Amino acid sequence: MTTPNPLPRIVVASLIGTTIEWYDFFLYGSAAALVFNRLFFPGSDPLVGTLLSFLTYAVGFAARPLGALVFGHYGDRLGRKRLLVVSLLMMGGATCAIGVLPTHATAGALAPVLLTGLRLVQGFALGGEWGGAVLLVSEHGDARRRGFWASWPQTGAPAGQLLATGVLSALTATLSDAEFFAWGWRVPFLLSGLLLVVGLWIRLSVDESPVFRAALERAQASQEDGAAAAERMPLVVVLRDQWREVLVAMGARMAENISYYVITAFVLVYTTGHTQLSKQTALNAVLIGSAAHFAVIPAWGALSDRVGRRPVYLLGAAGVGAWAFPFFALVDTGSFGALVTAVTVGLVFHGAMYAPQAAFFSEMFTTRVRYSGASIGSQFSSVAAGAPAPLIATALLAEYDSATPVALYVMAAAALTLVAVGCARETRHHDLTS
Repeated sequence: MTTPNPLPRIVVASLIGTTIEWYDFFLYGSAAALVFNRLFFPGSDPLVGTLLSFLTYAVGFAARPLGALVFGHYGDRLGRKRLLVVSLLMMGGATCAIGVLPTHATAGALAPVLLTGLRLVQGFALGGEWGGAVLLVSEHGDARRRGFWASWPQTGAPAGQLLATGVLSALTATLSDAEFFAWGWRVPFLLSGLLLVVGLWIRLSVDESPVFRAALERAQASQEDGAAAAERMPLVVVLRDQWREVLVAMGARMAENISYYVITAFVLVYTTGHTQLSKQTALNAVLIGSAAHFAVIPAWGALSDRVGRRPVYLLGAAGVGAWAFPFFALVDTGSFGALVTAVTVGLVFHGAMYAPQAAFFSEMFTTRVRYSGASIGSQFSSVAAGAPAPLIATALLAEYDSATPVALYVMAAAALTLVAVGCARETRHHDLTS
């Protein structure tokens, strides 16, 4: 009989895995803003090239709902741990492959096709990663501090952003532009292979969720008339019985997703094109903001254990909406300090939504369909929110040559999230064993 893993070990396993997954995903986003427009879409107007580059970035989001469906289905039938190992292997493998891709100069039109295909694999893997990682912690955790413990896998996003931005920042600081565009950009993608080995070693060492195991045992004990021990079609069950919760989760992610990619991805395009600051300076600002983001997420998660998930989430949504115009006003000053302030404050407000999200979404759904419900609610919204956010923001900038439409876009997303979360029930005291 195996000894149950202590909760901190479960948290570390989930955090390491999500950090690697998000490192891979964000690395692509940063490279799309800084590199891919020249290497894979040459000959275009610089802003058009960036739009095409962000279009391949958005393709990864389009694959996330499919990943949510597939991983959610098998995660509710086979368990959380197995699917998390598969998602990590897929993401790491695709990222390493990007590091050895031929560019347009050597492969012509095939190069962007291959890039897009690997981005699809990344999106598919990430669509299944998030739900499993947060459920593994939520279903192991102490109910009284679930918001705090479940927020730690969420810190994988800023940790991955820190790692991706930090590596790119170090390379751009030490290499000439010619060296960076010739081979330096490949280094962070190839580093993913080393991270993958570490992540697999840790993730394979933890136990399956005890809540899932107990639910499966109860189903087996009450099995009648040849019914399956696990739900045959978790997707059908969750859309039939808990469709309201799915819609709430989707609406809750609109402001969270859109604001994040405007603050961390689009800001690289806007800063380098509309101020005197360099791409190195913009990367450094995102790096500092991501460090603050990492620090505040557990604090927001702990606060949600005291006052509830909804109040903290609503504060974050209202905050990013109110900060939209000050954000661009500070960036427009061309001051590094103002840029750091803009990014950091925006990410602190974002953290108030992102931190309680793991526990909030986990508590919305019953155990037998929780992986499917949390994944579908989370990832389907990404198609409408995170996927087109940098693309829409860049298109608005190209059309109006002003940040005002982009700020209004963020405010509209915040309003939608306020409505969705305002309509939700408080879940802080929900028993996950049901």
